[in-house]
Amino acid sequence: MTEFSFACTGVRADRYAAGPTLVFRLRITAAPEVRVHAVALRCQLRIEPARRGYRPDEAEALGDLFGERARWGSSMLPVQFAQVSLVVPGFTGTTEVDLPVPCTYDLDVAPTRYFHALAEGEAPLLMLFSGTAFTGPGGFQVEPVPWDREASFRMPAAVWREMIDQHFPGCGWLRLPQSTMDALLAFRSLRALPSWEAAVTALLESAGPAAAPAPAPTAAPTPTAPPALERTAP
Repeated sequence: MTEFSFACTGVRADRYAAGPTLVFRLRITAAPEVRVHAVALRCQLRIEPARRGYRPDEAEALGDLFGERARWGSSMLPVQFAQVSLVVPGFTGTTEVDLPVPCTYDLDVAPTRYFHALAEGEAPLLMLFSGTAFTGPGGFQVEPVPWDREASFRMPAAVWREMIDQHFPGCGWLRLPQSTMDALLAFRSLRALPSWEAAVTALLESAGPAAAPAPAPTAAPTPTAPPALERTAP
């Protein structure tokens, strides 16, 4: 059986994806003399939250996931992040490939709440690999990728924020039941409000000053650029 090993060498936000997507860079190594024709690879990503420390504000934001800090010894368990598949092209020895991982900004999803709570530092991830490899010097031999193949990686929280800002700049995301959406739409239509933001703001203002949103900061005036100089023929 071919001995495969895996390592994650980096991650970036895919700025050209239709939705929020992280791209992990994988290095796959087999025995130097083995010809690998292709690998049908499966990768399960888990968050290992107990493998880092947290600031007080981060701990407060993680309370709905893990409870009070005093209980974290028993409540801070691994969180399933994603499960993706990838077909790796043929190689001999070592190759590097991109592993795209689609993400969501739905704050009802545990991994999103976890990443959203991180103000700085890195998110400890564990990548678990399995799949089927097609090897052999003169033909195809089919063999499994051992289930014990894994790689640890610490993803910078800044990469997650960059990915979200590419698709939801300065915004949040909220999921509501259909009945609530219908009621909110009826309220918006009755008041002839131009946007969902205006509808929510009107509801908050009707609840009293304490619930009203803070006014958006006023942008500084943009300085007027001097007129461009034109080149004239001598």
